[in-house]
Amino acid sequence: MNENPTDPVITRKADLQALLGTPGEMALNKVIARLDEHCRQFIARSPMLLLSTSAATGRCDVSPRGDKPGFVLVLDANRLVIPERPGNKRFDSLGNILENPQVGLLFLIPGLDETLRINGKAVITRDQALMERLVAEGKTPAVGIQVEVEEGFLHCGKAFKRSGLWDPGTWTEPGQLPKAAAILTDHAKALSMTVDQVDTILQESYEKRLY
Repeated sequence: MNENPTDPVITRKADLQALLGTPGEMALNKVIARLDEHCRQFIARSPMLLLSTSAATGRCDVSPRGDKPGFVLVLDANRLVIPERPGNKRFDSLGNILENPQVGLLFLIPGLDETLRINGKAVITRDQALMERLVAEGKTPAVGIQVEVEEGFLHCGKAFKRSGLWDPGTWTEPGQLPKAAAILTDHAKALSMTVDQVDTILQESYEKRLY
């Protein structure tokens, strides 16, 4: 145990295990190193994933990637490709991949509490033959994120059940939701733009630059 149990900061795994316990056999043995039929079916039905990356310095980033179900292309049992649709051109995820190829993916299916986690090594590919298989709304992506799968496993639905994420009865009323344009206007105040101007830019990007 921690030599100073009153210290609020835990720095050793042994102390963490003593406090929270150790994983059961199912949790330890559920990890596979390939995309089996279950993983493929899950990915084929998923319209959304979260992509986790980190820079060489350790700075982390999580970014959503979404499109119609099946937008992620499974090449074989060890590789998948995520199309890079138009974004803000900050290249937070892509820039991190150039420095550190390790990525984590979390696939979601609306209405399903369990999620699929995939970990592996990524590269940015512009292989034209692959990009032509990722066409959406008549637009071919310039690049994609190709992931070599190292780990795949199902994550239990406790967090989703606790949050009630898929239950409309738990959702915030539309009038009480955060206003994206107001947030961006305040955060980018140096641009001296009004909320209405920012909202117009946002709506134009959603209507004209999704693909």
